[in-house]
Amino acid sequence: MNDNDAAGELAAVRWRTSSHSGGGNDCVEVAFTGGATAVRDSKDRRGGGLTVSARGWDGLLRSARSGALDPG
Repeated sequence: MNDNDAAGELAAVRWRTSSHSGGGNDCVEVAFTGGATAVRDSKDRRGGGLTVSARGWDGLLRSARSGALDPG
């Protein structure tokens, strides 16, 4: 898949904002694209997104929930 194909695929997905975001300008949006998860900056929706595998997304969530990503 080239960059144009990926951009077209991400434009066609349903993006969601976390219910924990509080409506501020410091959140990301996610979209589930079958076997992967896409993430983008809610302030720059046209800036593209980062796509990670389902396994990578699960690992990120597991680390966040455990506190492993907390500063300090």
